[in-house]
Amino acid sequence: MSFSVHHYALELDYKPHSGRLSGRAVLQASCTALSSFSLSFGSLRVSKVLVNGKPARYAHAGGVLNVRAAVRGSFSVEVRYSGTPVPISTPEWGDLGWDELTDGSIVASQPIGAPSWFPCLDDPSSKASYLIDVTAPSSYTVVCNGVLVDGKVSGSTTRWTYSMAAPMATYLSTVQIGQYVEALPGVWAPSRLRRPVAHDFGRQSEMVELFSSLFGPYPFAGYAVVVTDDALDVPVEAQGLSTFGSNHVDGRRGSERLVAHELAHQWFGNSVGIAAWEHIWLNEGFACYSEWLWSEASGGRSADVCAAAARDLLQRLPQDVVIGAPDRAHWFDDRVYQRGALTLHTLRREMGDDSFFALLREWCARHRHGVVTTDDFLNLAGHQDLLTHWLFEPDLPL
Repeated sequence: MSFSVHHYALELDYKPHSGRLSGRAVLQASCTALSSFSLSFGSLRVSKVLVNGKPARYAHAGGVLNVRAAVRGSFSVEVRYSGTPVPISTPEWGDLGWDELTDGSIVASQPIGAPSWFPCLDDPSSKASYLIDVTAPSSYTVVCNGVLVDGKVSGSTTRWTYSMAAPMATYLSTVQIGQYVEALPGVWAPSRLRRPVAHDFGRQSEMVELFSSLFGPYPFAGYAVVVTDDALDVPVEAQGLSTFGSNHVDGRRGSERLVAHELAHQWFGNSVGIAAWEHIWLNEGFACYSEWLWSEASGGRSADVCAAAARDLLQRLPQDVVIGAPDRAHWFDDRVYQRGALTLHTLRREMGDDSFFALLREWCARHRHGVVTTDDFLNLAGHQDLLTHWLFEPDLPL
């Protein structure tokens, strides 16, 4: 990349009933020397661009904001914009980014939806700190990444300010707005779902303890969960925050594996990020395996039984995905998840528990808040003959 962004300060004013968003984004960046640069930005209308506090010429079309300004070293970019956000439509994954709920809004950006609501350097390897400031009607709760550092009530609106000090990829940034109550500390839900949510997420603190013992200390200042009043196809991963749909709550912990999966992403995918999407198994394979680890530790099926079930499933599916380097159409293929988890279980059986979990703790500690590649894991783990077969050959190993 020709330049880097180190910090995003986002000031948003959102009106749920009209869906209108007004925004001011200030990016702190650096480069060697450029006469122009580009940011990814969707369809919201740009009204002004300032570089180092001075007006700059710009062109905004096709999801790209081109800025003409001579910059060198550290510089700031301020973009003012407004409109009704619409998600970014993709043929592979549907609509991504800022989207409307029946009452409120949701941001689900993975992998390329962040530009739907703020101008950014939208690459998984680009991490920055964030300050997210959202003004909304006081009847609504706003939950964003990081720690709530301020909440100012002014008439009928409240201004919520969140700080995410740890480096974060753009696709992991989020804003969740709805009429929510706190079902458990850090767990927000519609009042009608308060009791079943409290039960279904009641063992989440035990998961944190388990994963901290297996992977190393929890990597962020806090963790929050939002359960929307709407149904969602899948839970939404974000840094320090996960979002579930009302359909993921049944009062019987029927979706508890998903609770474990999204929590595990705080280590695998959020703290230890990926340098490019082709390394996605390092996020999803590890999170899927964490489901099995929780099942094993909480009195459910053992990891061996989960692995046998995954192998049986994979044997009945086409074996035409190379999970160590999938093409775009297969980044989020369930075979990447299941075979990734099975790869880790095979490595665990080869190494033994003590060495395997020591490897995972070293992986998370060495690359805390950084980005990695599959080669980085191969170089640390060893056992390259075994792993190469599992990761880079389409046929399922015997």
